[in-house]
Amino acid sequence: MTSDFTEPNEVYVWNWLPGETEPVVAGRLAKGGDRLFFNYGARYRNRKNAIPIYEPELPLGAGLIEPPNGLSMASCIRDGSPDAWGRRVIINKLTGQKRAAGNVPDISELTFLLQSGSDRIGALDFQASATAYVPRLAMEASLDELLAAAERIEKGLPLTPALEKALEHGTSIGGARPKAMIVDGEKKFITKFSARNDLYSVVKAEFIAMRLAAQCGLNVASVSLTRAANKDVLLIERFDRIKTNTGWTRRAMVSALTMLGLDEMMARYASYETLAEIIRHRFSDPKKTLKELYSRICFNILCGNTDDHARNHAAFWDGKMLNLTPAYDICPQGRTGNEATQAMLIKGDARFSTLATCLSAAPDYHLSEGEASSIIERQVTTIAEQWTNICGEADLSRTDQALFAGRQFLNAYCQDQLGDNHKCLKDTFSLARAKIMA
Repeated sequence: MTSDFTEPNEVYVWNWLPGETEPVVAGRLAKGGDRLFFNYGARYRNRKNAIPIYEPELPLGAGLIEPPNGLSMASCIRDGSPDAWGRRVIINKLTGQKRAAGNVPDISELTFLLQSGSDRIGALDFQASATAYVPRLAMEASLDELLAAAERIEKGLPLTPALEKALEHGTSIGGARPKAMIVDGEKKFITKFSARNDLYSVVKAEFIAMRLAAQCGLNVASVSLTRAANKDVLLIERFDRIKTNTGWTRRAMVSALTMLGLDEMMARYASYETLAEIIRHRFSDPKKTLKELYSRICFNILCGNTDDHARNHAAFWDGKMLNLTPAYDICPQGRTGNEATQAMLIKGDARFSTLATCLSAAPDYHLSEGEASSIIERQVTTIAEQWTNICGEADLSRTDQALFAGRQFLNAYCQDQLGDNHKCLKDTFSLARAKIMA
């Protein structure tokens, strides 16, 4: 733990090609002023099974590739860099301080890439060498130990070397909440912990939303709940890893932020309408995908997940086409009032968390108003029918159940601006809302 670390000027990008269990060096990411430029290695370009890391952003070819649209780096590579939680862990490791401390030195994106864990989301990793791949592996640690380490990070306290190594493994996962990664036989899991400042069981809220989404017919990541150090822990099965007889394969992924050609500074312009247009042209099964995405938007509104930003949507990339990944991070957000907005624009400049906004967007997904209404009605009915059972699976307290029902889940604001021509939908919603609040 020291603040005397040396900032790198370049890193080498290693890639797991489709079906392979070992990575190959794809190219080099290097500083060019205040931006990062990429170029593919000749040996990688000459491979018969080589694919672009992501096209159109990094097309496979010779020469230096400048970040597009004024970005500081290629967004498909930024997808592999740590987000808020991972950066807190790395800052703690390098400086022993909280991120908000006044004397924390600036840390470059290249350092974050090299200091974060190697088992990151997707198929990329980052190394200081172009010839030797040395994974940054985790030490074995129990969930209790990982949770204790996460709490120390939240407090800005230094870690023991063993816990620092164990928690480092999860630094490359996106998101802001405390988390780690574990392996259990044939499967890998992301673990999310309760945070010190949680006012309610956030991990149980996410579990319930994910389970209800699955019951509504959405394609979602598999989730389960466990306990560690007398706290709730959410386990999310990773869908970007497949265990084979010779090792683990990795599935390449890109975020919706990358597909939209944006970065964090421009995320407020992210639009479902634009994403739907990309699906129509660049996805392998556009009709099915459009319906799935539309259903996810509706469900986010019904469960109170307003944190549906463009990094919380992703697609698998096979070198030619995109396929929507299972849904993840469906997490109802705390709210005190009714009116709310989604993180991404839904139709034009509208992002209101209402079913009326969803219905206005139905044509973008090749859905009639009747088809869209049917999707919403099925979801509303399913939430009501499955509410008690899934709250029971989560062992949710009566206090939290009363907090979630009607506030996050089926908030009255959902039906705001629905007219008389949607009386059936309004009646279905009112009955379902009354049922879960009973």
